[in-house]
Amino acid sequence: MIKQISSTQNKEVKHLLQLQEKSRLRRKEGLFLVEGQREIELAVKGTFELQAVYFCSDLIDFQEIEKLISNDVLITEISAEVYEKIAYRSSTEGVLAIFKTKENNLQSIKFETENPLILIAEAPEKPGNIGAILRTADAAKVDAVFIANPKTDLYNPNIIRSSVGCVFTNQIATGNTSEIIDFLKKNNISIYAAALQASKPYHQIDFTQSAAIVVGTEATGLSEEWRENSTQNIIIPMSGEIDSMNVSVAAGILIFEAKRQRGF
Repeated sequence: MIKQISSTQNKEVKHLLQLQEKSRLRRKEGLFLVEGQREIELAVKGTFELQAVYFCSDLIDFQEIEKLISNDVLITEISAEVYEKIAYRSSTEGVLAIFKTKENNLQSIKFETENPLILIAEAPEKPGNIGAILRTADAAKVDAVFIANPKTDLYNPNIIRSSVGCVFTNQIATGNTSEIIDFLKKNNISIYAAALQASKPYHQIDFTQSAAIVVGTEATGLSEEWRENSTQNIIIPMSGEIDSMNVSVAAGILIFEAKRQRGF
């Protein structure tokens, strides 16, 4: 039986809004909200546990909803007014879902290749940059993405939106810088830190063995800990007036050079 909600004052609607807006609640309850059919499909494919689905029949056919769900998932039909209040995006498909979060710890990482390629971002602040990094990682099909010293939780709706669901397609772990460096060393993974100090041009580096490419923020770059523990610092030579570029652009250049060397 499908439940129905038509009032924007409904307690369940208020809870959904809080899941959208409050990272503390997402962490406390271990739940997050996903909007859009493609993103929901990617989350299901990424083995995230689906808890509930909300759809607006004015915007999407129920038959499309049935493709996404199993028998034990709670389904609720909501009015157009309710959907407009909850929906985060201006362009919308009429469906939202609640999923359980994953731990995203280093212990959960499993490598399927002998020489893994990892993309690491230290303390990225803007959800849009994180989303773009995850899209790049998905496009390159890296073995894992690590976020060191994260400033926001992975299930922030801005990250889900800007990553177009790639937060679900990548193998992701978070941790502090020291924990991640220890993990890399224990697994004999070379560290290539994007930094100005004592660096070599990135195209002179052999990325064909196990490698982690580490990028920092545009404002402050990487912390000293990364530079001190790096196998080799690397740089992207630039000919203009500035000495830095957007972190997601830098990550794309470095990762795709590594993929080029590996024959994609």
